[in-house]
Amino acid sequence: MSQDKTVLIANGQGFWGDSLLGPLRLVEEGPLDYLTLDYLAEVTMSIMQKQKLRNPSAGYATDFVEMLRQILPTCQKKGIKVIANAGGVNPKGCLEAIQSVVKELGMTGIKIGIVEGDDILDQIPELMASGEKFKNLDNGAAVDSILDKMSSANVYIGAKPIVDALAQGADIVVTGRSTDPSLVVAPLIHEFGWSMEDFDKLAAGTVMGHILECGAQCTGGNYNDWRNVPDFARIGYPVVEAKADGTFVVTKHEGTGGLVNVDTVTSQLMYELGDPVNYLGPDCTSDFTTIKLEQDGENRVRVSGVKGSAPTPTYKVSMSYEDGYKIVGQLTYTGPDAIEKANLGASILFERVGMYGKPIPEADRFVELFGTNVCYKGIVKQEQEPSEVLLRVGAKSHDKNLLNILARELAPLITSGPVGVTGFAAGRPRPTEIVGYWPALIDKTKVTTRVIVEEV
Repeated sequence: MSQDKTVLIANGQGFWGDSLLGPLRLVEEGPLDYLTLDYLAEVTMSIMQKQKLRNPSAGYATDFVEMLRQILPTCQKKGIKVIANAGGVNPKGCLEAIQSVVKELGMTGIKIGIVEGDDILDQIPELMASGEKFKNLDNGAAVDSILDKMSSANVYIGAKPIVDALAQGADIVVTGRSTDPSLVVAPLIHEFGWSMEDFDKLAAGTVMGHILECGAQCTGGNYNDWRNVPDFARIGYPVVEAKADGTFVVTKHEGTGGLVNVDTVTSQLMYELGDPVNYLGPDCTSDFTTIKLEQDGENRVRVSGVKGSAPTPTYKVSMSYEDGYKIVGQLTYTGPDAIEKANLGASILFERVGMYGKPIPEADRFVELFGTNVCYKGIVKQEQEPSEVLLRVGAKSHDKNLLNILARELAPLITSGPVGVTGFAAGRPRPTEIVGYWPALIDKTKVTTRVIVEEV
């Protein structure tokens, strides 16, 4: 493998709901070999599982399919391959939807690959019988308490099955719950022929994926020195120039907005980081303290020196379960003594709910007064009492009817509470389901992935 070969990888989606301008502009505004897209968060899997229960053909990121409709002709022309974890809990359904779009566009010769096997919800009883405990990683609790309420269970799979799909010629690869960095590690393994035991290079790819996974957060988005970030409206999503030795440059397409420097890249490296010496992933363990960053020209940061070691023998499992309901409503209190009036309004509300025979416990109540430094309480001192505050008030409960009572009693505060209240134009709030999160581990030998590649 030539050490001079450069592979261009970009990420155009940091979460399900990110701007469609990211992928659209990435494929149009510059050269690219691979476009990755990260759609999944922990709560997303549960939402998709509920969608699939209502409609067996649903359960994947529909935004992804519609986005492909717009970029596929350009991708085919430029030879850009697309890798995304948009399959959610229904990669097969996503495959069929993509096939329909390709046919509607009149395109041929497109190979679409999917990776299945991460969804283990139906296998939980069998896996527990084989010895898997699924203890909560945060508190060590036994999973038995949520078994009858579990709504999703997905394994964070690694790069290998994606590599297998690419080896079969896939132009588009769709996975379920793969890890975010593995979307980037896979094309590196495929292009450079890296071994699955070359942990330094796999760690470099993991670091690359971690930098890219949140889209524009490494090109000036969500960055402290925001005043020095030019042209936010046209911010460029990140592109990396990867080399076979594991070194790479983080940059963006020329002529785009945003900023790439050592600080923007460092900020993203610190995002959602646990133990920096042992950043755990399914492909390897990465040592973030070995990363070397240096400015390599305008909007270019060179990354090198990354060290890695063997991965753990387990995969992480993301489980979700039904944990009751929540409700939040809001009113605006104005004029003198706005804070005192808002607090009184909340107190009246909960007292009136109790008059129906079932009070909401203090621990399950939610009261927040925006305008009183709720985001920086105890950090930023407020010199003067505001003349208006936004009262956000709500509760959680397993009793949906109790929360509906709270919703009904919110608007009456306007005419039977303290003076100076407004802001109920949005109408009565409604209870929504609470999705509980349950992180656990599973023996890697208990998980079997499947790769399907079909051509249109």
